[in-house]
Amino acid sequence: EASHVQAENALDYVFGYTIANDVSDRHLQQKDGQFTRAKSFATFKPLGPVIRTGINPNNLSIQLTQNGKVKQASNTSDFVFTVEEIIQEVTKVMTLFPGDIILTGTPSGVDAMKPGDIIDIEIEGIGKLTNQVAEK
Repeated sequence: EASHVQAENALDYVFGYTIANDVSDRHLQQKDGQFTRAKSFATFKPLGPVIRTGINPNNLSIQLTQNGKVKQASNTSDFVFTVEEIIQEVTKVMTLFPGDIILTGTPSGVDAMKPGDIIDIEIEGIGKLTNQVAEK
């Protein structure tokens, strides 16, 4: 049974915050009709560069550039749900353990990537994650 967390104290369970590039193979996603294989290749979830603590996750600017061109620019205050609400909902269906990671989603502006593209994701108070799209 899941270990349910109330929204008002959900952040008490968070060790810290980092950046993730949640890469998906859209062709496999459409072919398979679900996300498992399309999101599960070894290079599809770069994380980092650090884990930050002591920040408010609900008001941080986010920017993603692809080959230097801004594709996404937003703020976590624009999330449909707060981080606390996300944790509350996740723990209704599963127990979280130390080291578990929740990815919260992405602003609009997702675009196709090709091998060699440079992706920079910057989140205020955390830093910048840079990765190059690998060959399949």
